[in-house]
Amino acid sequence: MTQNTTGKTLDSLNLEQQIDLQISTSGPISVATYMGLCLTHPSKGYYRAAEPLGAKGDFVTAPEISQMFGELIGFWLVNLWQQMDEPKSFTLLELGPGRGTLMADILRVACRAPGFRDALKLRLFETSPVLMAEQKAKLDVYDPKWLQNFESFDEGPLLIVANEFFDALPIRQFVCKPDGWHERQIGLKDGKRAFGLSPTPIPPASMPDAVAGAEMDSMLEVCFGGAEVMRQLAQAIARQGGALLAVDYGYGTTQTGDTLQGVRRHAFADVLDTPGETDISAHVDFGALGNVARAAGLATQPLATQGEFLTRLGIGERAAALSGANPGSANDIRTAHDRLVNADQMGTLFKVFCAHSPGLMPPGFAA
Repeated sequence: MTQNTTGKTLDSLNLEQQIDLQISTSGPISVATYMGLCLTHPSKGYYRAAEPLGAKGDFVTAPEISQMFGELIGFWLVNLWQQMDEPKSFTLLELGPGRGTLMADILRVACRAPGFRDALKLRLFETSPVLMAEQKAKLDVYDPKWLQNFESFDEGPLLIVANEFFDALPIRQFVCKPDGWHERQIGLKDGKRAFGLSPTPIPPASMPDAVAGAEMDSMLEVCFGGAEVMRQLAQAIARQGGALLAVDYGYGTTQTGDTLQGVRRHAFADVLDTPGETDISAHVDFGALGNVARAAGLATQPLATQGEFLTRLGIGERAAALSGANPGSANDIRTAHDRLVNADQMGTLFKVFCAHSPGLMPPGFAA
């Protein structure tokens, strides 16, 4: 078993100590390496040991705000299934299913469509043992199976839902300097973790065309992990047919900017503090994901805001129906509706991305 210089075993160190030991012995690490350790360390990572969702966690996602979010995505999925001539077998995959709330709401609605439940093969991709247990409790009736990778799927079309999944994948950051782009790294300064830059420049010609001529000290974020996930899933959809729907905060075209952020107990936190106890994320470059999807032969829809997407699917009408059936909850329903669609809340910050087989016409997007 590995020991450090004080004689302690590596496993006996907390994550903060392990990261500092790695830096002190091997040198500065990339932002991507740091994020990966903080979020998915096998025993001490945020998504392995923590309960991140809800009032007791660090953040609340759209499915936790209102059942309407999942119900409308359930309608969206049924619409695509019907466009594909109601295949007798298809895979529904959710990436990062959280507590299983979104999928439970989706299937409560979608399984009302005759034949949908019988054709369904539910697959989930999750790294948190705590959340997997909650998913099993909520979704066991649908016989879910958990995937470890995206190398193979059952026969039939593939429908994929990813709500706040891509933002948690590790990013690398590069800063523009006169001699080229330098990767941002995390090292130790006076015994504390601090940001710095790799001394080795990357020639501007190696960077995306979208950042050509960027101003000095501009920052570019690249999510190689997200691109690889998209590549594998897009290739599977290209072979088998189907669609991928991703909802996340992000931007439509590759651009510069620092979006790395930490959240702890529903408040912003320093990403370098309390590793393993703070959620770390970054905005999603949907333009880059779209390029990968199209390279695999898929079509993509114009990026929509969450407010636009849900409004086009009928969230206003659904809110009115729920309020009519539950007049005592009308104020809460209206508050949830506004939080999901209003521009000053989640409505414009969150975007909706769709890549799909050519010929399908996913609802909720601009013509």
